[in-house]
Amino acid sequence: MCIRDSFFIISQLVGASFRLFLVVAVLQLAFFDAVGIPFAATVFITIGLVWVYTFRGGIKTIVWTDALQTVFMLVSVIWTIVVICRSLGLDFCSMLGTVCESDFSRVLDFDWKSDHHALKQFFAGIAITVALNGLDQNMMQKNLTCKTLKACRTNMYSFSFLFLAANVLFLILGALLYLFAQTQHIALPGSSDEVFAFLSLNYFGLPAALFFLLGITAAAYSSVDSSLTALTTSFSIDFLKIDPEDPRKKKSRIRVHLGFSLLMCLVIILFREINNSSVVNAVLKAVGYTYGPILA
Repeated sequence: MCIRDSFFIISQLVGASFRLFLVVAVLQLAFFDAVGIPFAATVFITIGLVWVYTFRGGIKTIVWTDALQTVFMLVSVIWTIVVICRSLGLDFCSMLGTVCESDFSRVLDFDWKSDHHALKQFFAGIAITVALNGLDQNMMQKNLTCKTLKACRTNMYSFSFLFLAANVLFLILGALLYLFAQTQHIALPGSSDEVFAFLSLNYFGLPAALFFLLGITAAAYSSVDSSLTALTTSFSIDFLKIDPEDPRKKKSRIRVHLGFSLLMCLVIILFREINNSSVVNAVLKAVGYTYGPILA
């Protein structure tokens, strides 16, 4: 149990830190560089905001904030797709046709030596799903807020459907971003993490930029807040044996919550210094190293 819990804590800490790094980098690029605020200060401010409402409200607050954040994220994606389609003179059907005919529509890779081989990705996805929904306290805490087994099942089924729909939207958006850049002859940043931010802030107008900032912030916060609460709960109960119902242990939980918040700040700052690849690739690699042993 301690080994599994240790891997869970590491995976949650690293995964949430990497995801939050993306939104902090975007906020730094959009606002804080212009006023001279250093990256480290932006990290501490962002984590501080998460710390306040997760500590105050716990998992019940997170369920509601995650729902609102998900709405912001999906609105951001849909709005950006609409803006790109208008810029390229495409309607819904022609947009789908353009994406399908482009090189970016290639989904299935059957080169066995490739890391993106379709069967490898399929079975790896099944394994990760089992690990997430069966062994990950971060996911299970949200299911446990449901009052009945039927409500819990409905929550998992609806989450799966919405997750699939969101992934399809993001794939379409990714293809449209590069097609827009090619059509407009725009030189994109070297890092793929900066493409969405660069185009939204410079070419899609103020409403798209605002929706983008809301969406990317919501996407990061919706995972970081629950991860931070899950880390505090897991470490307090599984390692420190703190009774959550004991009011005398409240200060201990505060120290644990604050400790993980500071540790997350340090991980983000360190990651910025040593990372030389896409954040998405880094997250997937970290998940493979941590959830693999959990599943085993």
